Amino acid sequence: MGREKILFLFDIDGTLTRSRQDVTAKMKTFLTELCQRVPVGLVGGSDLAKIGEQMGDGLDVVKSYEYVFAENGLVAYKKGTCIGKQSILDFMGEEKLQTFINYCLQYMSKITLPVKRGNFVEFRSGMINICPVGRSCSQKERDDFCNYDKEHKMRETFVNDLRKKFPDLGLTFSIGGQISFDCFPTGWDKTFCLKYIQKDGYTKIHFFGDKTFPGGNDYELFIHKDVIGHSVTSPDDTIEQVKSLLAEMEK
Repeated sequence: MGREKILFLFDIDGTLTRSRQDVTAKMKTFLTELCQRVPVGLVGGSDLAKIGEQMGDGLDVVKSYEYVFAENGLVAYKKGTCIGKQSILDFMGEEKLQTFINYCLQYMSKITLPVKRGNFVEFRSGMINICPVGRSCSQKERDDFCNYDKEHKMRETFVNDLRKKFPDLGLTFSIGGQISFDCFPTGWDKTFCLKYIQKDGYTKIHFFGDKTFPGGNDYELFIHKDVIGHSVTSPDDTIEQVKSLLAEMEK
């Protein structure tokens, strides 16, 4: 691979795992072997606890990879050490934050879905996650809502409403996974992680993600001028694309 300093950076949901499912033994073995060949980073929208759970390492996940970026990189780890953490509370202030959350709860109280469960608003360090069906839904209910949302565009309609209602809050809305969307200060998308990576002098950053379309939570990083984006359709597709890329690099 010559003298180039290369990083392989991966989205998690839909890229390394099925959405909100645990990593498979096949993928785990593949990543372990890949880490022996190139530096590997993970960047996900979930908080660190959820990423650790999905990746089968618990909180030790931060020691397993060169970088682990939770909440789009707003909580950043390098080789097991926390190197950055942002706060949406500090950015917005309590009054604006409550006004926004109250409106979201009010909006969700007026829509009818096939099912509704609990945990509709999840407050994270660097973002707010809004889930119309409720994050405590079962996997079947999650899958059912995903299919329902594809037909009825519930999340897209909700996001468009929030953009009109709160044009001056400085928030970006990003639809990811199957059941929710993230709300965070503009510029705090997945490209935020690049500020840490670029300090370390990487000459090529290969990013693999599945939500690479406009409005998807991988889009901004996928199209970034300093990133080589790879759009994948499943964990198996990720493995095949990485294998092909490695073979090209080693010619």
